[in-house]
Amino acid sequence: MLKKRYLLIACFFWMLFSCENDVLITFSETNITSENNRIVDVNIPLASQNTSAAKSINSAIEGYVIKTLQIREPNVANLESVKGSIDSFNNEYTDFIAQFPESAHSWEAQIDGEVIFKTPDIICVSLTSYTNTGGAHGVLNISFLNFEAATGKLIDTPKLFIDIEGFKAIAKKHFEASVKDKDLLFSSDNFQLPKNIGYSDDGIILLYNTYEIAPHSAGIIEFSIPFEDAKSYLVFNSF
Repeated sequence: MLKKRYLLIACFFWMLFSCENDVLITFSETNITSENNRIVDVNIPLASQNTSAAKSINSAIEGYVIKTLQIREPNVANLESVKGSIDSFNNEYTDFIAQFPESAHSWEAQIDGEVIFKTPDIICVSLTSYTNTGGAHGVLNISFLNFEAATGKLIDTPKLFIDIEGFKAIAKKHFEASVKDKDLLFSSDNFQLPKNIGYSDDGIILLYNTYEIAPHSAGIIEFSIPFEDAKSYLVFNSF
């Protein structure tokens, strides 16, 4: 009888754990600011569930925002929270104006995000940041964060592929077709995959940020590879 009771308890916890992992994570757009904020606008998707997977995803997204707003060395700025980093960015601007009151440059930071792909296996979040701290022009950056849907674990780009060299060969053909009229910092013979690769409704999206492979005038270079062409190289292909 006692053994049967332990078996029932074990089954209950197994079912509870399984149900938690089977819940498809939902997101809500969240605006984050602080009381004294004047120059930072943050609008990011955060997972709504109170599960370990959702918390892991939110931690990675918030970490991106915190890093983007980093001006000084990591041991100086507030890296505890997004609100703390917003305050630090504002304080840095206040200090700048105090030192250079004649400066006509104003600072700003805009960070936006959206979920661009979601299945029971993988979730891809796109985060776009624009920061200007008084230079000739601001810095625009787009990053893709890929997550295991069941665990919320961030997936390193190489782990998206079964055969990354095979995918690279396919990607090179699509890359060459997309940059025919652009000036590059390297020959297509030395083709390298970008830092940012993600999933989208159009297929696997590859994105080179400004200066990554081309002059500033070329801007961001982005192209997609249809799932039909890429699926044999992908770890996650339930689309």
